[in-house]
Amino acid sequence: MSERQLLALVVLLVALITGLGLWWHPELPESPLPGAGAPTGGDFTLQSADGPVHLADFRGKAVLLFFGYTYCPDICPTALASVAASLNQLSAEERARVAAIFVSVDPKRDTPTRLKEYTAFFDPAIVGVTGSADEIAAVARRYGVFYAEQKVATAGDGYVVDHTSDTYLIGPDGRLRGTLPHGAGPEQMASAMRKILNQP
Repeated sequence: MSERQLLALVVLLVALITGLGLWWHPELPESPLPGAGAPTGGDFTLQSADGPVHLADFRGKAVLLFFGYTYCPDICPTALASVAASLNQLSAEERARVAAIFVSVDPKRDTPTRLKEYTAFFDPAIVGVTGSADEIAAVARRYGVFYAEQKVATAGDGYVVDHTSDTYLIGPDGRLRGTLPHGAGPEQMASAMRKILNQP
């Protein structure tokens, strides 16, 4: 095989792997919440660029809730791209009954304005919220979310934030119904939203 043919084969393999990564989304298990000791979720109030956001404002809607931060190098962009794509798979009627909220776990860097710009890149319907360190910690505890700063000299401001990568599923009654793991595709997210909307 000539060097030119070998290079063409490598390019073809890279394109194939990239294509699989973009379009192939295996069905990952949705996790219902276990019994005693499980996260309870619940109402919270945090700040967006357009003012206070209360989870209770979304009663009657199914909510996709994700915790992350705008400087996240990979997990958050991937998750928010899936959230945006899942919203686009819903009918207009379904979409009117679904909301998506992105809670920053990096209040030192993520201002409400930055969050609005960041989430709008994926879909303007995604609401980015933040608060004080204590407020975010309280919400994270209720949802069983872990996050912690890790020193990385080459990162912006010298740190990254390790964090739980699940997407939380909240019913129209405001009750936490379950989670989807990182890597769940748009079809699975849309299906989960439809299921929640059709539950009593």
